Amino acid sequence: MIRLDAHQLLGRAGALADLLTRTVHGGASVGFLAPLDRAEALAWWRERAPEVAAGRLAVWVAPDGDRVLGTVSLAFPGKANSRHRAELVKLMVHPEARGRGLGRRLLATAEDAAAAAGLTLLHLDTETGSPAERLYRSAGWTPVGAIPDYAARPDGALRPTTLYYKRLPETAPTR
Repeated sequence: MIRLDAHQLLGRAGALADLLTRTVHGGASVGFLAPLDRAEALAWWRERAPEVAAGRLAVWVAPDGDRVLGTVSLAFPGKANSRHRAELVKLMVHPEARGRGLGRRLLATAEDAAAAAGLTLLHLDTETGSPAERLYRSAGWTPVGAIPDYAARPDGALRPTTLYYKRLPETAPTR
């Protein structure tokens, strides 16, 4: 896995946009409705670069030549009372790379980096009943509860979302 700086994110924005559009068109609920235009996906990734440059977002990719087979991000809150935690966001695996453990490796990469940075708590939300939910449960994440009709699937259907958290071992911060 490669952690991208802002310049690298911009350099891989096209490959990330391709991954995002494939993920949405494959039915994953990652915040976008289908059909997702590549230009919209490209703009969305480019808009992340200032967040990465400011240290508010960390983005990792699993590259395969010019393609990106997967990505995961950590969003860091800016408030003083929340510096111990981050939100895991946009874990995506290319449809052709699923079922080979890549999602688990991306998740472990983000968790390990968070622990190394001294964070002690991660949280996320995911569509209830989705394949991602099985991944999080098997990786030791704790479900908090579900919110009905929280997010729309790519086809616009409203679905419940389950909130999860994971406590991390305390280590000396490097962030």
